[in-house]
Amino acid sequence: MGIYVGNLSYDVTEADLNGIFGEYGSVKRLTLPTDRETGRVRGFAFVDLSSDAEEQAAIDALDGAEWMGRDLRVNKAKPREPRR
Repeated sequence: MGIYVGNLSYDVTEADLNGIFGEYGSVKRLTLPTDRETGRVRGFAFVDLSSDAEEQAAIDALDGAEWMGRDLRVNKAKPREPRR
C-alpha cells in the first residue's frame, strides 16, 4: 500500500521518520524527497511498512498528530500518475 506523510518540518531526517514509524512496525522503505536546487527537504515523505495492518495503525495514530511543531497529514499513498 504505502503511506504518504505530508506537512513535515523542513528539519526532518530519515532517522526521525524511521523512529516514529518504527513504533508501528518494521520500516521496509522510506523516501524523503529533496529539492534539486537547494537540497532542502520538500515537506513530505513516503513510508512502506511490513504489513497493511501496521500501515493502517500508523495512519490512524499519526494523521492530524502534532510532530516537530507541525500537524501531520498521514494517509494511503496514491499510485504515481505517468508523466506526459
